[in-house]
Amino acid sequence: MLAKRQLGQQGLAVSALGLGCMGMSQSYGVPDAAESIATIHRALDLGVNFFDTAEIYGPFTNEALLGRALQGRRDEIIIATKFGFQIENGKSVGVNSKPAHIRKAVEGSLQRLNTDRIDLLYQHRVDPQVPIEDVVGELANLVHQGKVRFIGLSEAGANTIRRAHAVHPIAALQSEYSLWERNLETEIIPLLRELGIGLVPFSPLGRGFLTGTAKRAEDYPEGDYRKGDPRYQGENFDVNMRAAAVVIEMAEQKGATPSQIALAWLLHKGEDMVPIPGTKRRSYLEENLAAASLSLSAAEMAQLDTALPLNVAAGERYGERMMALVDR
Repeated sequence: MLAKRQLGQQGLAVSALGLGCMGMSQSYGVPDAAESIATIHRALDLGVNFFDTAEIYGPFTNEALLGRALQGRRDEIIIATKFGFQIENGKSVGVNSKPAHIRKAVEGSLQRLNTDRIDLLYQHRVDPQVPIEDVVGELANLVHQGKVRFIGLSEAGANTIRRAHAVHPIAALQSEYSLWERNLETEIIPLLRELGIGLVPFSPLGRGFLTGTAKRAEDYPEGDYRKGDPRYQGENFDVNMRAAAVVIEMAEQKGATPSQIALAWLLHKGEDMVPIPGTKRRSYLEENLAAASLSLSAAEMAQLDTALPLNVAAGERYGERMMALVDR
């Protein structure tokens, strides 16, 4: 069974690895509800108690899927979901963190998840039109009402994090962080440790590059997120595949998979980090969870740190529209 870790200093205990559920409903390939639900059930059996979703995934369908899968087992699990987008006709048309919108979003999430409380509620993206103090003030009201247990932020910058935490304790920041994307190390991670906030790295496998399975953008079907990702385009793709080669080499030496090396590196970076690798297949889930028992020596950690330093990845993390929503 997986060990537990503390996210933040308010008593939120979760499994050392969580399960990112986004890909079960969108972005990567064709959804398979039956296999996705089987994967969630297998995760529970293997000790995973931390499941990550959001209203925008689908939109709405991912929360409903998770709600169905977790019926009868609610008290075993920690559900994390997110609000913060204005969703119209099945698409995001921008961000919205006005207090009235937050209340409406939370009621919708509770209904779809078939639960009376959200364990960890994140603001999905910072809304520049609404002061973070107003956002967190409304979230604190929801905590006092018992509808939300812990508060989180996603892709927030240092100033936003500090201001938010001054209003109500922030349990966790969810942001992209991996051996391949280390943008948080200079400023954000030291701040999180100063304030006692946990880190939930998403895309911990470098969106496929750290597994050795990435393909060029043009090889993905229409509608797949990766088709428009700058890091899969042209020369960027070649640079990024070369950068990941050291992970594949170490995996061969240790009789592990590249995914396990990448996740073990994150787990060794600190007890305050809980990666949420996403998958909709039981086989990949089991492979990922085996990383929790993989030991990396100080020399191996240093080798990986040196081979994949800050800014090693070629290309922006997102296209221009999505990058504009990252609060840095």
